[in-house]
Amino acid sequence: MILDQYYLSCLSHASYLVADETTKIAAVVDPQRDIDHYFKDAAEKGLTIKYVILTHFHADFLAGHIEMRDHAGAEIVMAKRAQAEFEVRKVGDGDRIELGPNVTLEFLETPGHTPEGLSVLVYDNVKDPKTPHAVLTGDTLFVGDVGRPDLLASIGVTADELADMLYDSIHNKILPLADSVLVYPAHGAGSMCGKNLGQELHSTMGEQRKFNYALRPMSREDFKAIVTDDQPEAPDYFVHSAILNRQERPVLAKTKSESIKPIALDEVLKMAKAGAQLLDVREGIDYAGSHLAGSINIALKGKYATWAGSMLSHKEPIVVIGEDEQVEEAVVRLGRIGFDNVAGALEGGMMALDERSELLRKVERITAQALADMIDSGEKVTVLDVRSEKEHGGGHIEGSINIPLTHLEENLAKLPKSDRLVIHCEGGYRSSIGAGILANHGFGNVLDLVGGYKAWAASQLPVAVG
Repeated sequence: MILDQYYLSCLSHASYLVADETTKIAAVVDPQRDIDHYFKDAAEKGLTIKYVILTHFHADFLAGHIEMRDHAGAEIVMAKRAQAEFEVRKVGDGDRIELGPNVTLEFLETPGHTPEGLSVLVYDNVKDPKTPHAVLTGDTLFVGDVGRPDLLASIGVTADELADMLYDSIHNKILPLADSVLVYPAHGAGSMCGKNLGQELHSTMGEQRKFNYALRPMSREDFKAIVTDDQPEAPDYFVHSAILNRQERPVLAKTKSESIKPIALDEVLKMAKAGAQLLDVREGIDYAGSHLAGSINIALKGKYATWAGSMLSHKEPIVVIGEDEQVEEAVVRLGRIGFDNVAGALEGGMMALDERSELLRKVERITAQALADMIDSGEKVTVLDVRSEKEHGGGHIEGSINIPLTHLEENLAKLPKSDRLVIHCEGGYRSSIGAGILANHGFGNVLDLVGGYKAWAASQLPVAVG
């Protein structure tokens, strides 16, 4: 038996290739949208990918089921409750797909995170044809957590109804599995599909029974309360991606080829005036040193796709600004979340501005100690913390204003334009995004705290809690 896990850290996303080494027939579960690596590995092992299985309509990324179907004729498999525009083989409790004499896939309908939730039991018939070797749980069960039932409650079902479904799925379908069964979820730590995901990429049912807070013995009402409490705010693009995953749509290869094209500077400026979004994907320190006026910085190194999906519109065209080798990566990673609205990239990158200094802007930066000295001297300064409320409550610079980055634009009136404004996050990634937003809204005296709150705390400067 072959059971390979693929982990995409920038989206905290796990997908799987399962195959029978006798027949060489394979299935891919919850693939990412750029699919070449699955077929490369399959070719090296002599496998034919015959099935592509979606455990549910994902919200945090655009799955590659359409790409795999069009590329190799793979049959799309989903739970009976899945309502899709494309042709689907629907499966329910106990239905099986035999990949060969040695490997069997059996399906469990496990709604709760979404109505069409599905888990896949993987049997290694050579070792034990009666007890599953593993369960691919999608977003029903994570390492250390379960899928949140509130994420897409607006799409035809309430969060309370989903929480009821999740309780039944966990207690009637998942918990009866043997302690030895390996647990392979669709996400790891950092995903917003849950609140307490562990760092491990797989586990066992025995370990989860012991350590997963949501699997402890409790009443239905207690379960519903605990799994809906204190969930992180979901990015705005989640609904967009979830809807796209239901639809017949263009494949990534087509949208990427249309997006990776150079656009001359003057045309970029015209597009910006008409509402195009200028996305600088370089490192924050490079953006601070010099950038095109009107652009915002969402660096490729980091949770780029998540923050791009949170801060950009999927409707207005996007122009990418970066080095040549960064452009394709930027486009692909936007495509992974269903942002196919990239119009192209600034031709020549920042070199296009060599003779146009009037179009250049920079972000002043300040060290933690320099900020502390400024505050101690009585200089008028406003400190803006763009971390989450939970992060701010755990420790912050006394007197700072907390406006989470995703709510910055709607709360700009709370910030004085006359003061010096020092923006910070935890380490500098989010504050670089925020500095660009502030500049684009007329804040002319903004400084970015180097190293963010981490640098402030590491300098043993005073912090407030609560």
